[in-house]
Amino acid sequence: MSTIVALSTPNGRGALALIRLSGPTSIHIAKQMIGSAVAFSPRRATLQKIRYPQTEEILDQVVITPFQAPHSMTGEDVVEISCHGSPAIVRQIIDLSLNFGARLAGPGEFTLRALSNGRINLAQAEAIRDLIAAQTELAARQAARQVNGELSIALAPLKQHLVEIIVVLESALEFVEDDLPDVQIAAIQQKLSKVIEGVTRLADTYRAGRLIQDGIKVTILGSPNVGKSSLFNSLVERDRAIVTDKAGTTRDTLSESIEFDGIPVVLTDTAGLRQTEDTIESLGIERTQRAMADADVLVVVLDSTVELGPDDHELLSQTAGTCRVVVSNKCDLPRFNTNGSDPNCVSVSALTGEGLEALRVAILNSLNGANLESSGLLVTNARHHDLLTRASSELRDAIDSMNQKQSEELVLVPLHNTLRYLGQITGETTTEDILSEIFSTFCIGK
Repeated sequence: MSTIVALSTPNGRGALALIRLSGPTSIHIAKQMIGSAVAFSPRRATLQKIRYPQTEEILDQVVITPFQAPHSMTGEDVVEISCHGSPAIVRQIIDLSLNFGARLAGPGEFTLRALSNGRINLAQAEAIRDLIAAQTELAARQAARQVNGELSIALAPLKQHLVEIIVVLESALEFVEDDLPDVQIAAIQQKLSKVIEGVTRLADTYRAGRLIQDGIKVTILGSPNVGKSSLFNSLVERDRAIVTDKAGTTRDTLSESIEFDGIPVVLTDTAGLRQTEDTIESLGIERTQRAMADADVLVVVLDSTVELGPDDHELLSQTAGTCRVVVSNKCDLPRFNTNGSDPNCVSVSALTGEGLEALRVAILNSLNGANLESSGLLVTNARHHDLLTRASSELRDAIDSMNQKQSEELVLVPLHNTLRYLGQITGETTTEDILSEIFSTFCIGK
């Protein structure tokens, strides 16, 4: 196994940078860079001077922390070098490591080695990537729970029940000439029902998990000049979109990431919806339609200081039955009224900020089926959700086969498939192609 090296902190200039080596010659390479026969103590940081090998001139004063296998994050010998954050210094230290026999690490290769050496399972490895990418406290909390193995712990009893059922059916197939007694069949069905309930319960948390991890996509819609861009600016708390009195100012979609009560929100401002002959505005309206289709929540903005026009009525009709919040804007003006709009609409003033908190609450409440405030474990990974959904379907096929008094062979096929799907979540039965695809999404140095 080769020794790998990479910068583990972000590229660019900073006060400090962390360079990590992992592999059988990590500690030897560190000693060569120091140019002395220092005796490193595992897990103890020491202040050292890295020197140019030809001149013995000091390159940088660093803090070196060695970890001996298997007591490291990768399960191999690991050295972490904390140096000054100059890109020139980082580059020279990495070059020295390469000269002494290391090679540059690939994306996620440190985590992949931890997986290969049994330090973590695949679900925990993916959670490390999610923890790094977390945008909010809630997302970080969910990722941390999975890094600590909560998903694996939740799956363990389900897989154990499956193994017990498979053992009974395999034994009956191999050694028992008569059919299984009704009492034993009933016990198997009861245990299978519990497994289905557990798998389905985990799969059902994905909607909330996805929204917390990726963010709620909220698209602001409305006719021209109803105050969409002003509302967008008020919600993002800065002048992000251009606002003028001229109708049709916004010609393109504009997105910004913000938070509502710790929930990540991707807010999108759009071109006003109306009939137009303007080519550029028409292109903007096409993009508005695409943003509508992609949104989790639609915010339909109405100018309630004037009578609703045909375009307003058309938009209200078009979005009826969707996950939407209707906003009556300009409540600070004396002509304001909500007649003709949705009776549950939220009154706001994009100019003064009145009603914005009520709007934030309404947007989150519109996702009432997602259980965003859940304090329990949530499935946040689309791959995990897909495998849980497949497992649930296979389990129902097994129950149906048992109810139809089919042979043990036909019951065992979906049970083995289920066990394989659950194993793919934590990595026991995952192919090399899937591993390559997963770890290609990691950053280098992790």
